[in-house]
Amino acid sequence: MDGAQSSPRTTPSKTYVCDRAAPTPVIAYNLVAREGGGGVVITASHNPARWNGFKYKPSYGGSASPEIVAELEEYIEDAERSGDVQRMPLAQAKAEGLVEYFDPEPTYLGHIATLVDLNAIRNAGLDVVVDVMHGAGAGYFPKLLGGGSTRIIEMRAERNPSFPGMAQPEPLAHNLQGLMEEVQDRTADVGLATDGDADRLGVVDDTGRFITTLQTFALLCYHQLEVLKNSGPLVRSITMTSMIDRLGEIYDVPVFDTPVGFKYLGPVMMEEDALIAGEESGGYAFRGNIPERDGILSGLMLLDLIVKTEMGVSDLLEELTEKVGPHFYDRLDLKFEESQRKAILSRIQKAAPSSFAGRKVESVDTRDGFRFVLEGGYWTLIRFSGTEPLLRVYAEAESPADVQTMLDEARNIAGV
Repeated sequence: MDGAQSSPRTTPSKTYVCDRAAPTPVIAYNLVAREGGGGVVITASHNPARWNGFKYKPSYGGSASPEIVAELEEYIEDAERSGDVQRMPLAQAKAEGLVEYFDPEPTYLGHIATLVDLNAIRNAGLDVVVDVMHGAGAGYFPKLLGGGSTRIIEMRAERNPSFPGMAQPEPLAHNLQGLMEEVQDRTADVGLATDGDADRLGVVDDTGRFITTLQTFALLCYHQLEVLKNSGPLVRSITMTSMIDRLGEIYDVPVFDTPVGFKYLGPVMMEEDALIAGEESGGYAFRGNIPERDGILSGLMLLDLIVKTEMGVSDLLEELTEKVGPHFYDRLDLKFEESQRKAILSRIQKAAPSSFAGRKVESVDTRDGFRFVLEGGYWTLIRFSGTEPLLRVYAEAESPADVQTMLDEARNIAGV
């Protein structure tokens, strides 16, 4: 954890180093608890192992804003030009008290216990299957919930940074076939999955069916508003479900939308003292915690919803649908050559469609790609991924058939 964000340090500052692999949200919370000036997590996150890189965390523990990233890039460029980079052998830094190793678990576990009624979950007699996908989240659910009548069964709990058996440790349906089968075979109450650095959550319901991240976030908002009787703004990315807007109307709370990424969601969450924030990739953040994704806390919140309502996820989704109406969703990830980018963008800009799947386009949001809002609040979005060479096409509608039609029409517009 390095001190300053506004100017480079000319003298060494104290650095705390985790004594083991740890989830990103665990490290980020420790940064805040220790009142550090900044932190670095070395991880490939939900990406293939070869993508290992730096996640920089400012003092508030969330994702670095575009402004902070630009400032860091300027420092790096200056250092590369000047060659003036301070270095010190690790042994010397430890001897001088500039580097201290620590266990990040106790501080995080104690904090989480203040946010969720762990005893209620621990003694609810649930069967919970947790797939940690060979990532850093192994052991956290058993430590938080062990000792009662609830059983936690972990899968792929051996840490393996090459993530065998999957292209990347992302908690999506195609990577969670084993979890779905395990939930069915054990007739478990729910299946949870965390990604490589445990900041994202995937969910399998009590029937063994993977539920989308949009459904998961809607349930987490429903938990906060209906079950816990909390009140406050909801923050969603533009790729998130319009179920959130409907819940905002029902419970009379404001809803804010942002471009994709917690570098946008986090600042709005802090500015508005939001209750919860979420993005389509499976990252959710909660008031009282850091303004950043936390897959472990998200899973605990879902378990709390199950315990407090005495309902399975499949029944909870039916109850939610009765409130907000039917919402179906899907996404296409389309590979393209970088040389095609300008042509694709030009085709989308010139298309100006007036409808999708027979529904009139009521507005177009171009903050992050092209989001076409349709009659009834449904939508389709075409945008370039910010992290991978992909064109993403999203659609949400009242039927699977309409979703497929919207995806096909949007793909034709992009010409990919």
